[in-house]
Amino acid sequence: QVHLVESGGGLVQAGDSLSLSCAASGSPFNIYGWFRQAPGKERVFVAAINWSGDRTSYADSVKGRFTISRDVAKDTVYLQMTGLKPEDTAVYYCAASRYPRVITSTRAYDGWGQGTQVTVSS
Repeated sequence: QVHLVESGGGLVQAGDSLSLSCAASGSPFNIYGWFRQAPGKERVFVAAINWSGDRTSYADSVKGRFTISRDVAKDTVYLQMTGLKPEDTAVYYCAASRYPRVITSTRAYDGWGQGTQVTVSS
């Protein structure tokens, strides 16, 4: 069982930066990911990182703008977002998976946080 708590969301303007945090407690998982869900749309993959932090994956829409990282000592996963666009507006969810390698499918993730709202105004 894992407990995930996201923080750091908010309202920003296009071009701004924002950093999200996800504090994890409970059994350690292999993979931690960030997903987002815009109103009326499905939840989609944003980024993922393995336990050691040496493997990452990004959605094409955020490559070069978002960076996922992990502080093992604090058991916290971060998502640094730069160059934010209005289309990045969504609820952002942290998730944990026991899958042996970085994976982008929502179905591979066992635990989910409650989500944090990110709104980017134009």
